Amino acid sequence: MKEKIGIITDSTSDIPAEIIEKYGIEVLPLQIIYQDQEYRDGIDITAQEVYDRLEKEVPTTSLPRPSEVAKAFDKMRAQGFTHIIAIHLSSGLSGTAQMVQTMASQAKDLVVKVVDSKSISMGLGYMAIEAAKAVENKMGFEAICNHLTSIRERLSVFFVLNTLEYLTKGGRIGKVSGTIGQMLNIKPIIQVNKEGIYTTFAKVRGQKMALNKMFSIAKEHLAKTTAQVAVCYGGAQEEALNLVKKIEALPNLKDLIVTTVSPVIGVHTGPGTLGFAILADE
Repeated sequence: MKEKIGIITDSTSDIPAEIIEKYGIEVLPLQIIYQDQEYRDGIDITAQEVYDRLEKEVPTTSLPRPSEVAKAFDKMRAQGFTHIIAIHLSSGLSGTAQMVQTMASQAKDLVVKVVDSKSISMGLGYMAIEAAKAVENKMGFEAICNHLTSIRERLSVFFVLNTLEYLTKGGRIGKVSGTIGQMLNIKPIIQVNKEGIYTTFAKVRGQKMALNKMFSIAKEHLAKTTAQVAVCYGGAQEEALNLVKKIEALPNLKDLIVTTVSPVIGVHTGPGTLGFAILADE
């Protein structure tokens, strides 16, 4: 039987729309839940709209609806796909991968492999993009699944927030220490560790030092190897563009993507979020 392989990810992957379109990646929206209404992440609401309403209400977030997952499977089956690789945000941060796995076990006439990216934002995004490139290069299903393990090992994600308030409220604080630091204007540089949870990579005082530190982390990584970099931001456009300008001048930079974070990520990080994902070459 000839394999036709499709790629699914979720809305926390922050992949720019033109790349999703180019590779035909299917995106499952997570849910943003206000007292009076639910929104599909990135479809019915933007990150900026979430920020604008934070003063009034901090919404909760939830997994994609099972009906959305079933719909995606049906759509891909109708398009003739036989195999699906579903790559989702870290199971240390969300039950999305687990839920898609449950739905996949009921999917008829499809071979579905669910991959825990152990990452978020463009860390997850890069895994989905590289899987889609591998499909284009006629790599087989099993080979792509194995290839994704190697990609996961070569990924690093770092970010800095304006405040830890929303990460704490959403219960996603992980191993990040810093509640006392808020008063002293200490900014933790947060890393997504190998288990796929947030941990403090470094602590600096003040926004300016934080942005300098972010650049020096990128510089250190690119001094070692060629790599792709994706800068992701929410409510921090000016800072993001400054960082982009500095990263663009570094050696070993293969490719640079600039993108905004999804509304769901915005709920948990608040405005003033700036981060990047680095995918080092083998």
